[in-house]
Amino acid sequence: MNTRPIAGLAMTALLAGVAHAGPAVATFRIQMTVTSSCAVTLSPTAIDLGTVTTQSSAVNYNGSTTLEVNCSKKTPFYIGLAPSNGKSNGKGAMFGAQAGNGAQVPYTLYSNAALTKVWGNTATSTSRGNGVAGTGTGMAAANAVSFPVYAKVTNVNFMPDRYADTVTVSVHY
Repeated sequence: MNTRPIAGLAMTALLAGVAHAGPAVATFRIQMTVTSSCAVTLSPTAIDLGTVTTQSSAVNYNGSTTLEVNCSKKTPFYIGLAPSNGKSNGKGAMFGAQAGNGAQVPYTLYSNAALTKVWGNTATSTSRGNGVAGTGTGMAAANAVSFPVYAKVTNVNFMPDRYADTVTVSVHY
C-alpha cells in the first residue's frame, strides 16, 4: 500500500486548516478647534433726524436705525457704540459741513424706544458695560440678532448747516 498520496493529502488538509492572523488594527483621531466669531452683518443706515428750524427752546428730535450681528452659536457678545468725539457715555456731537462752522449739535444714543437706556462704548469681551448684550445663534444670515439704535437731539439753536457724525459699532466676544 502506498501511503505517500494519503500522507500528502493529509498534509494539504492540515495546511489548509491553518488559520491566518486577523488584520493589524490601529486608530487615530481627527480633530479641529472651532473658535468664536462675530460680524456686524447689517450695518445700520444713517439716522436722519430730518430738516428742522433753528429754535432757542428745548426740542425733542429722535430717530432710529437697526444693526444686525451674527455670532457663533452660544457665543456671548457685547456691543458698544462710540461717537467720533471719543466719549464712551453715548453722548456725541454732529459737526457742521460749512467751513468755519465750529458748532456741534449734541445727541445721545439709546438702546430702547423710550429713550431711557443710554447706549455707550464701555462694553468689553466679558462685560456689557453701558452697551447691549446678546448671544450668538449662528453665522447664517437667518440667525442674525437685531438691535435697534435710537438717537435724540434736544437742542437745535445752532448756525444753519447740515450736521453729521460717524458712530463706530464694536462687537466684543
